[in-house]
Amino acid sequence: MPAVLTVRLSKEEQGILAKRSKRAGMKKATFVRKLIRDEEIVTGADLLAWASRHAGDKRLRISPRK
Repeated sequence: MPAVLTVRLSKEEQGILAKRSKRAGMKKATFVRKLIRDEEIVTGADLLAWASRHAGDKRLRISPRK
């Protein structure tokens, strides 16, 4: 079962996300999924590089689904 990714955004970041998703003609959640998928993770090294760039970001939380 896939995990749930929770992202906490400030009011300013929410506004930016709303504008960018509207410009792209997508809902916000769809736009965020597209942004995540655009960064291709194929190997373990790709995943480590992505994780090191986002490590310590308090806005991200990944919870397993039950």
